[in-house]
Amino acid sequence: MDQADGLTVSEQFSDFLAAIDLEKVPQEVRDTAIRDLVDAAGLYLSARNTDYIGSLLRAVEPGNCTVIGQSAALDAAGAAFVGGVAIHGEDFDDTLEGAPIRVGAMVLPAVLAAGERYRLSGADVLTGMIAGLEAVCRLNHVAAGHMHRAGFHPVGVIGALGAAAGVSAALGLDRDRFAAAFGVAASFSSGILEYLTDGAWTKRLHPGWAAQSGLRAALIAREGFFAPRTVFEGGHNFFKTFAPTAEPDYSHLTQGLGETWYMSRIVFKPYACGTMIHPYIDCARRLGRDGVRAEEIDRIVCDTGEGLVHRLWEPLADKQRPPSGYAAKFSMPFCMALGFYDDAAGLGEFEDSVVTRPDLLGLAEKISYRIDPKNPYPVNYTGDLEVYMKDGRVLRYHQPHMRGGQHEPLSDSDIAEKFFANAAYGGWSRAQAEDLMTFCQTIDKAADLADFSAFRH
Repeated sequence: MDQADGLTVSEQFSDFLAAIDLEKVPQEVRDTAIRDLVDAAGLYLSARNTDYIGSLLRAVEPGNCTVIGQSAALDAAGAAFVGGVAIHGEDFDDTLEGAPIRVGAMVLPAVLAAGERYRLSGADVLTGMIAGLEAVCRLNHVAAGHMHRAGFHPVGVIGALGAAAGVSAALGLDRDRFAAAFGVAASFSSGILEYLTDGAWTKRLHPGWAAQSGLRAALIAREGFFAPRTVFEGGHNFFKTFAPTAEPDYSHLTQGLGETWYMSRIVFKPYACGTMIHPYIDCARRLGRDGVRAEEIDRIVCDTGEGLVHRLWEPLADKQRPPSGYAAKFSMPFCMALGFYDDAAGLGEFEDSVVTRPDLLGLAEKISYRIDPKNPYPVNYTGDLEVYMKDGRVLRYHQPHMRGGQHEPLSDSDIAEKFFANAAYGGWSRAQAEDLMTFCQTIDKAADLADFSAFRH
């Protein structure tokens, strides 16, 4: 591995991230970070009354840091942990187009916790958020798709490094300590995919664990802890461990830094379910809106990318009859049935009671797939349906991209509407939510995060 001026890959990447100057960051990049914060703040609220958040609140330590929507103050690591779980808990958080991964759920709560705990300025906090978001996006391109193939969830694995980058930048660590934070965080990375078998809650843990791990890694590195300089390219490196089938492309960590911002590819979800399902839901909604009745359908065959099959299609019989509302979020056939019948796939459509509905189960059983070798996943997320009617007709539906993505982004008003709907779902008034939105949108102007505690309710 070539080293520029004797620097390792992590040192080269850290050299850029540690030097980010908020005043020189392009406005569109700052805007993306603020949109992500607003979106995430609403998701904190949407999960505030859930059983899984309740169980975590009973398992963490008290302190002086805020979890939006909760009355209890936690220690910094606990606030980062619970915050990450809350943001990702309903699978409604951001994603990255071109190399799929969640981004904000690992970074934002870690930086907020550090900002509140160490009395950092709002500008430092926003700088940390930008550094962490960019780190996740670039790191996930190095071996895109290969971590899933190895049975790991990139959110938990790469997320710890992104959170470490965010906190390191917010704290103002120099290049060497920043690189050490990567070295420490890589040994904290974790997250397996077995939740897919029965819809277990452990997927929700991964961004929270990554957030608190990254926070701890940055704090440990700040104190001079010795960590491997060659964490990305050494003989036992991060990518060799978590993505053993990959040939890592380290150029994503060393080239175009500060010129091409990968975080500009962050997109915001219109549906509260697996990202790659979205274009298929759009097709199913159009099918329903066209007046087709389920009893007229013989079967629906979907062309799909091979990389989607093991997470969203198989075992097919289980995906057609998910055991819970949460498991339904990762079922291609069931989400399509929801889109067809309910013309929606928001938070309210994934209550546990939905998986017993005979109409949804009946249609889901008619939906299957075939692998299309020309499917562009992961570069683009598309949907293709062939609907075979009992009268012999074949109807075809195509969605060329994910709504909310680069080709059809959600507007600021769309994101605001989603934010207020999530706040209302969590039981907050419009006035409370407006105060929180203002805080998020003006965070860079805050002298510190003293006012953040106002959102502990």
